[in-house]
Amino acid sequence: MVVCRPVLGAVRGPYRSYSQVCLASLERLQFFESLREKQNKKRAGATPAPLSIRLADGRTVKGTAGVTTPLLVAQSLRVKGALVSTVNGELWELGRPVEADCELQLLGFDTPEGRQVCGMEDSRACVLSGVLETVFGAEVYREGASEFGLYCDHVLRNRQICCSTFSSLSLSDVEEKCKQAAALKLPLSRLEVNTEEARVLFQSSKLRLQLIEDQTSGSSITVYRCGDSLSVCGGPLLPHTGPLKAFKMLQSGIPWQPGWKDQQQDVVFVRGRFPGSRLINTGQWDRTRPCDASSRDHRRIGTDQELFFFNDVSPGSCFFLPKGAHIYNTLTDFIKGEYRRRGFTEVVTPTLYSTALWERSGHWEHYSDNMFTVTSEGSHTYALKPMNCPAHCLMFEQRVRSWKELPLRWADFGALHRNELSGALGGLTRVRRFCQDDAHIFCAPEQLETEIVSCLDFVRHVYQVFGFSFHCLLSTRPTPCLGEPEQWDNAEQVEQQLERSLQQFGQRWELNPGDGAFYGPKIDIQIRDAIGRQHQCATIQLDFQLPLRFDLQYVGPDGQLHRPVMIHRAVLGSLERMIAILAENFGGKWPLWLSPAQVMVIPVGGDSESYSKQVVQEFRHAGFMVDLNSDQGATLNKKIRSAQLSQYNYIFVKRPVVGEKESESRTVSVRSRGGKQLGRRPTEEVLTSLTQLRDARSNLEEF
Repeated sequence: MVVCRPVLGAVRGPYRSYSQVCLASLERLQFFESLREKQNKKRAGATPAPLSIRLADGRTVKGTAGVTTPLLVAQSLRVKGALVSTVNGELWELGRPVEADCELQLLGFDTPEGRQVCGMEDSRACVLSGVLETVFGAEVYREGASEFGLYCDHVLRNRQICCSTFSSLSLSDVEEKCKQAAALKLPLSRLEVNTEEARVLFQSSKLRLQLIEDQTSGSSITVYRCGDSLSVCGGPLLPHTGPLKAFKMLQSGIPWQPGWKDQQQDVVFVRGRFPGSRLINTGQWDRTRPCDASSRDHRRIGTDQELFFFNDVSPGSCFFLPKGAHIYNTLTDFIKGEYRRRGFTEVVTPTLYSTALWERSGHWEHYSDNMFTVTSEGSHTYALKPMNCPAHCLMFEQRVRSWKELPLRWADFGALHRNELSGALGGLTRVRRFCQDDAHIFCAPEQLETEIVSCLDFVRHVYQVFGFSFHCLLSTRPTPCLGEPEQWDNAEQVEQQLERSLQQFGQRWELNPGDGAFYGPKIDIQIRDAIGRQHQCATIQLDFQLPLRFDLQYVGPDGQLHRPVMIHRAVLGSLERMIAILAENFGGKWPLWLSPAQVMVIPVGGDSESYSKQVVQEFRHAGFMVDLNSDQGATLNKKIRSAQLSQYNYIFVKRPVVGEKESESRTVSVRSRGGKQLGRRPTEEVLTSLTQLRDARSNLEEF
């Protein structure tokens, strides 16, 4: 998959390939080889220690620690087809020496385990990374593999490369260059380096250095050499590129992850992605058919179903058409109904604020670059709100609060604006104008555990309706963080409360140390959709800074003033992003309760059209999205097929029957969008059944 987005200016000019390795890359390779030679000498100087290797079939092979590799074992036993191995259950490359007595399993592509972990995707990623770097002059940021294929994020900087639109010719060229490189059977050499050595290796790449700083938690980093390029990858990889026969580039809507800003002009962020090797190598990949992820792209669904569109008159802001607005409002009504059940009350706050508010909250210092500002009344500056929390703090401090009022749960659906980089915009997944199911809870410290469990229960209920599985991440104090160390020391006691809340909640969770918000610890919820992708939408964040900055207090039972705890909480997150996730999760086949095309009524001859119009009105009065197809120039089969392609949940066919009684005339033949005949039924019965199905928010299609 490839996405090209101009970030700081469109790139112009004819296509030109690069065949020479630049000076920085040569120096990088020389340093890599010097490190490898140094490690080899150290290993050679060590006293050889014998070891015993036990194979999966029970045989035992003798070897030497730091010298014997799984590849040598495979060659000595004449085992063919081995691509990767496991040592004591840990994935292990064939060329990597073993260090102690172990159990060894040799895996090839002919076994299910081997197909799953044989290193094809990661090895392809290294080939792609090398081609983009040495042939196309790109600076690679990161490469790797996921369950949906492999990817390679990189930056094209040179005006000579035409990437404002990466044409199909360019894609084919990338594929061909990858095939040519793989056919050379380039060795994939592995080297463990420490963080300081990694910084020297990639000192000429600001992107690589940022990745090392942001994502390296251990003391060592695994670097691979493929031809004349180096990759940072966890592995394991193949011994060489020979087995990599097939490459196919795909179009995709995967946006560049923001966070890195370059002051130079003419920079284009690109993500390259391939389908998984299991699809290619087993012949399951059909080049004439778009991949499942592509066919589920929410932008494609939005266009096909006339849900929304974007226009350059308001970049990054979505225009929701009537059907898209129906989904938007249905989601909002769903959450508002849960608010009433769970003790939340809605508030409405302004959109534009003086910078004095943002300076008071601390956002102006840390977030002003992401705000849209306007100047009025001379030189006074205002900013569109990117979040609701400072306004809710203002509301809390309007009068003296009592402990009897707590917890206060305020929800706000106000429009938010964030000045995202143009290169980061991607359909509904990242926009400049959006709305969140945003809420803030002000509670006493002793109420915190109960409130957290209640928020988690809210999340579980909503995600069960969508059919999402999920797990929780408890993120603790980051570095750097905002506030005094003493405040965070108290926050660590609160983290223990969060742990108890998660244990009481009973859902799978894990600790994510050092990844909390700068103002407090948080719980992030990772959901998994119908095609296995993970998304982070819901969040529960504690904030100790805003109550302090706004000097928020309440009168406790003892008559003294106390500081409340503030909880930032969202379940859907951005409504826009959630609609994108749901569109791709359901593949455009919306469940009845959420669907913008619920019923299509098709009259067939006679006086059936008159009654069909009555049916349409009856269902519309009951709140359904119903349409009538009375086109005289189309056959019945064509009308039904058209309704199915438009993803109407149910199709009602009304045809006259000679001699039918009045009671029988008030019936319709019902079929689902999947083509299943649900029979001829009384209209009132169908209305009652569909109303129950909709109000239960069921994902079932039969009733």
